[in-house]
Amino acid sequence: MFKGCTIKAPFFEIGPKSYLYGDDVLDLALAADKAAEKYNVDIIFTTPIVELRRVKEATHRIHVFAPHMDTLTPGRGLADILPESLVAAGAEGVMLNHCEKPISVAQLRASIKRADEVGLATIVCADSIAEASAIAHLCPNIIVAEPTELIGTGKASDREYVEASTKAVKDVNPEIMVLQGAGIKCYDDVYRNIFAGADATGSSSGIVALPTREARNQMVDDMIRAVRDAWDARN
Repeated sequence: MFKGCTIKAPFFEIGPKSYLYGDDVLDLALAADKAAEKYNVDIIFTTPIVELRRVKEATHRIHVFAPHMDTLTPGRGLADILPESLVAAGAEGVMLNHCEKPISVAQLRASIKRADEVGLATIVCADSIAEASAIAHLCPNIIVAEPTELIGTGKASDREYVEASTKAVKDVNPEIMVLQGAGIKCYDDVYRNIFAGADATGSSSGIVALPTREARNQMVDDMIRAVRDAWDARN
């Protein structure tokens, strides 16, 4: 961990995206908080912007991240997401360059700089090994090595991709943590990624697309247990 980031490996990221809203987001956050405490695993909860403060105030163990921000400074900028406002609402970090919210290299560089200025940790998405290596030169806290074509498919990256993309990032900056995402749908997917050498993994649709709160909460528990089991076996 560096640049003020308190998250440590192994960890897990959960992003409701727009699958859930309102009280369903809060219920999932509370389940994540419980699992983080139970298994002693850090969890990044990338909450919808409008739920950020409520989630932060209701939890104590998860790390609450925003799903995006803009690079403006206080002043004019109707409907843009001000970095300082995220900090004021309780965010610890921000996700950048997700395939559903891509930004240019210039924007990404400026966004990481602004996040550093206000004390937000950065988790940046890359859809190829080459892009992961390039982004590593911008020094975010975390890189998500997540092939776009696998997102939401239920098919996870193979061990070769996990090892190669992790190495590509660490060769540039060994302090950057690498999250292996995309297609994570069950205990076994989580276990394989962590055991293969990833610092972290995560899931969105594998959790939030389940039909009931009970099913979603149970999947959170299963996946965080897999993080702990794999890390302990690996080490």
